[in-house]
Amino acid sequence: MGKINTHFLVTIYLLYILFNSSVASTCTSQDEQNCEEEKINKYSMEANTKYQKYLQLIKEAKESYKPCNETKCRCHAQVIANDLQVFKKNGISKKLIENVKSKGTKYQIIVNKLYRDKSCMFPARCAGIEHFIFDLLPKLPNMEFIVNTRDWPQIHKQYGIFGPIFSFSKSPDYHDIMYPAWSFWEGGPAISLYPRGIGRWDSHRKKLGKLGNETSWNEKIPKAFFRGSRTSAERDPLVLLSREKPELVNAQYTKNQAWKSDADTLHVPPAKEVSFEEHCKYKYLFNFRGVAASFRFKHILLCKSLVFHVGNEWLEFFYPALKPWIHYIPVEANASKQKLEELIEFTVHHDDIAREIAENGYNLIWNNLRMKDVSCYWSKLLKRYAKLLTYEPVLDATLIEIKKKY
Repeated sequence: MGKINTHFLVTIYLLYILFNSSVASTCTSQDEQNCEEEKINKYSMEANTKYQKYLQLIKEAKESYKPCNETKCRCHAQVIANDLQVFKKNGISKKLIENVKSKGTKYQIIVNKLYRDKSCMFPARCAGIEHFIFDLLPKLPNMEFIVNTRDWPQIHKQYGIFGPIFSFSKSPDYHDIMYPAWSFWEGGPAISLYPRGIGRWDSHRKKLGKLGNETSWNEKIPKAFFRGSRTSAERDPLVLLSREKPELVNAQYTKNQAWKSDADTLHVPPAKEVSFEEHCKYKYLFNFRGVAASFRFKHILLCKSLVFHVGNEWLEFFYPALKPWIHYIPVEANASKQKLEELIEFTVHHDDIAREIAENGYNLIWNNLRMKDVSCYWSKLLKRYAKLLTYEPVLDATLIEIKKKY
């Protein structure tokens, strides 16, 4: 009886295997399309669950987003109000100016003429600033101010409010007053591709804006891309991820002034520098801070590619108008390789969302960071600053008059 039962069970088991094999065979041959659809649906459900947190962040961002008023550079006007707020109660005295004059270059505007210290630490940077001030002189009141042309802001909040100084970039830890960087006209970072600086913003804007519109989203290389020197270890995880998964990321280090050996580029020979136009060939672009804010942010947004903006502390005057999950994908400064991979894969699996964010970023820069918007910002900044002076400036005999050369 035991033998009969054993044979019976073996027979049943074999029939079970044969039946399931038949079903599987039918699935792959006769109903292949339905099976594939099931697999895709299952994968989509798993993916949506995995990426639900990002979808929720995008949903919340859209619900709270209010487009800025695009007339008369109002997209950036709140930045001026915020930066000057600390001086609003007591105004800006002569003593406050004296406190900070050693931290930058002194300028005066007296009877519609521009005066400056005899020497400027970075002459090309001063020229880039003066380009915008010259055109505004006929409408500007008398004033004096100190401009920091270094990369780093000067007035840390832990030391209190001891004077106003204009800086192109800062983090929330500083009282510096942001002004449009000199590189909008002249004095931008110099690399082998741009030996005299990255060049005028109006030229780049026109060229990159045209390229962004002419390059189809579907024609772009579906990889994340980055080229830059190793000015911060925050960039390491992306470069290392690229070495592990080159099908997902193309990120390499180039030389910088401190480069001495391959150890300075994580034990790999430095890559060649890549033009902004080459960046535009890729769907996903990474923006990292340098010593302070990154000069490339505005350029790569015009590629109409999706920008991953790493870190949220360092600012230029136009950054606050750009909103995370609306105009770019935010990334924590200390993001791991795993986190970066997950974020990139999220955008790959949600192509329509990636394309929408890319277009939003392009539109905000194209419509609100024209040369006339930069000039408008300078005008509002200087006029509002001048109203806070508690004294009437008198021409400083140690300064020289600066005249327009072009």
